[in-house]
Amino acid sequence: MENKSNSAYNFTKLLEFFHIVENLKKTKRTGWINHNIKNPESISDHMYRMSILALLLNDDNLDKNKCIKMAVVHDLAEGIVGDIVPNEGVTKEEKNRRETEAMQYICKELLENSLQSQEIFSLWQEYENGETMEAKFVKDLDKFEMILQAFEYEKSDKKDLTEFFESTKGKFNHPLIKSWVEELYLKRQI
Repeated sequence: MENKSNSAYNFTKLLEFFHIVENLKKTKRTGWINHNIKNPESISDHMYRMSILALLLNDDNLDKNKCIKMAVVHDLAEGIVGDIVPNEGVTKEEKNRRETEAMQYICKELLENSLQSQEIFSLWQEYENGETMEAKFVKDLDKFEMILQAFEYEKSDKKDLTEFFESTKGKFNHPLIKSWVEELYLKRQI
């Protein structure tokens, strides 16, 4: 007899999960919409580039594969709750409650609490808690990817997006990301 981790998922539930992932592809990031960016990135665009950036990790103290996986799932709940930004009047506690409920629904209901869903939930929870070295690194990646995108939109859309840079100033911890941030700031001055 097969165990749950190797058995076929209920395809109706799996299809609903696939649609949630599709929402990540279709949902544009709120911060860019609020700044009238012509062609704003989607949530999945952001997650994808973070994953690629995590591939560049060269730090023996961190589990690179875990960082890549964490980058892939860190915004998965937004496929249900949307991209909630700080200035929308939703408290951090309320945002966390909504995202936790979304992740529980995805992992327990749709993915039927399989080993894979347990891994997804665990990675997401680790990221949210931000206490491990890997979670701290991925949080740095999250902020860096945002300012990298802001830099690109400043050039393409001729906008001043200084507030995105200001919101992250002094908040980076990992040496690799800090070096990227310094280089980006230099490029931004040119």
